[in-house]
Amino acid sequence: MKQRHMEKKETSQSVKEVFSNNFFLLKLMFTASPSFILFTALDSVRNQVSIFFEHTVGIGYVLEAAEFNYPFKKVAAVILLLAACITLGMVFTVIAGDYISEKERPKVREKIKLMLYEKAKELDLECYDNPEFYNEQVLAISEVDKQIDRGIQFIQNTLSGITIFISTGIYFLMKDKVSIIFVTISFVLSFLFNQAYNKLSYLVRIENNPLARKRDYVKRIFYLNDYAKEIRLNPEVSEILFERFKEANDEIYKVEKKYANRRFLVGFMQRYVSNALFSDVFYITYLVFQAAVRGTLSFSTVAILYNSFGRLKQGMRIFTDVYPFASETSLYVRKIRKFLEYEPRITSEKGLIPTTGAKEIALEQVSFAYKEGQEMLLKELNLHIKSGEKIALVGYNGAGKTTLVKLLMRLYDVKTGRILADGTDIRDYDVKEYRNTIGTVFQDFRIFAGSVKENVILDVADHCEETRIREALTDSGLVSRVDRLASGLDTQLTTEFSKEGVNLSGGESQKLAIARVFYKDAGLMILDEPSSALDPIAEYQINHAMLKATSDKTVIFISHRLSTTRLADRIIMLENGQIVEQGTHDELLRQDGKYAQMWKVQAGAYI
Repeated sequence: MKQRHMEKKETSQSVKEVFSNNFFLLKLMFTASPSFILFTALDSVRNQVSIFFEHTVGIGYVLEAAEFNYPFKKVAAVILLLAACITLGMVFTVIAGDYISEKERPKVREKIKLMLYEKAKELDLECYDNPEFYNEQVLAISEVDKQIDRGIQFIQNTLSGITIFISTGIYFLMKDKVSIIFVTISFVLSFLFNQAYNKLSYLVRIENNPLARKRDYVKRIFYLNDYAKEIRLNPEVSEILFERFKEANDEIYKVEKKYANRRFLVGFMQRYVSNALFSDVFYITYLVFQAAVRGTLSFSTVAILYNSFGRLKQGMRIFTDVYPFASETSLYVRKIRKFLEYEPRITSEKGLIPTTGAKEIALEQVSFAYKEGQEMLLKELNLHIKSGEKIALVGYNGAGKTTLVKLLMRLYDVKTGRILADGTDIRDYDVKEYRNTIGTVFQDFRIFAGSVKENVILDVADHCEETRIREALTDSGLVSRVDRLASGLDTQLTTEFSKEGVNLSGGESQKLAIARVFYKDAGLMILDEPSSALDPIAEYQINHAMLKATSDKTVIFISHRLSTTRLADRIIMLENGQIVEQGTHDELLRQDGKYAQMWKVQAGAYI
């Protein structure tokens, strides 16, 4: 019962919502390319009008002419006129369907995807930490191309159905009104069964989505360079991954199996009961009775009615498909729409512009948890950092170090309390301007597919200051390695976009990430394990380069290597979201507390 309730909630939507979501998609497409939508619509109408005159009016006229001996010249003139109109229609289709469609469709896809990517840039970090939102985001972006094609199909199906209904419906009303009853019965049944089938298909896709992501993750591992060494040196990992791949496949099979009987039954009713039984069998019987028994229809009229009934049935079937089709599209567009309508929570009403110099930071009674109802990771934390001070945050895993710097960077907002920068609540600063005054190196930094200089400045490098880039690379200790590369600063990194791309080692990549901080020249530097991949000599050199380059900056760094933290003006030790010790390296050693214990453990191997 609970499962059925969740299914109903997931697929429940009003008629208004269905068409609102479909028209939202069409509006996006029209904004991207008006000509693409207009010509598609016109060609859909033209195509059905042309078919009506060719297959219904034209064939009907020829059969009547043969039965009632119309003059040959008159028949020939009508046929030539129809042929000329059909030819002009085909020329229009070549222009609208082939030229404009092929030219404009990629433009529509590109513009809508750019909208999604622009929105993705605005998302708060918590969106990526929320599996449900992240799944919907991935689904929304991955479904764009398919839903654009469905949007075009929606236009074509709807306008084709309307055109067939009006043209062939009028013809039926003129020739035999009773035939409409047969079409109506078939229409109602098809409508109900199609809607039920499409809802089941959507549920299968939604339940399979996280499973397919798990399966795709395993697939990626086997062709990404990042995992190549570990997999080859540890074949047991392959077995584990294969097991997980099989588990995901088995779960997908269970989902398919769970819905298989219902889909089969609904599909059978849709194809055979609503269509074959009520339309073909009953209607043929009716026509034979009218022609052979009652004699109310001529042979030519019987032939054209049956032929036209097939078209009207097709038109009505299009209508039965349009709403379920639109309903399924709506379920996906609802996610795309929700994604595009997301409003970031990390905003600023005042929009103040921060200073660019070394920052004075103050935390007042700061508490924070990632989710409502969870225990606070930071608990009524108070901390004052003077302008230009060098602070080291230490503590065991889970102490709250990384969470604290995320709050300082305003990737999250505090739950209670406040954080001040130069005496102003950081929530009052313009978010983008505030973050621009912070230079960061993350423990899980990333190298992007681009040139060396683009990876340093993290921007388009058309008019960059190469002298500043070289200085940053010199300070980070990577400049000699870059000079040995074939194209120097223009060398492409990774092989994603270039076969000649270079893959840096772990230590070299970290030096490149550190160069970003030197280049940015921000007032507040936040360094999360900045030298974790470096050897001791490189670490020593980089630490002293940092101290020199940041002499007039406020620096906060996290490091588990206490040989690095001893260079700080003050060391802050966190435990369970609270400050348990603080002072210089020597002061904390003299206290012989928890920091001293950590130091003894690390230093013991060298004493």
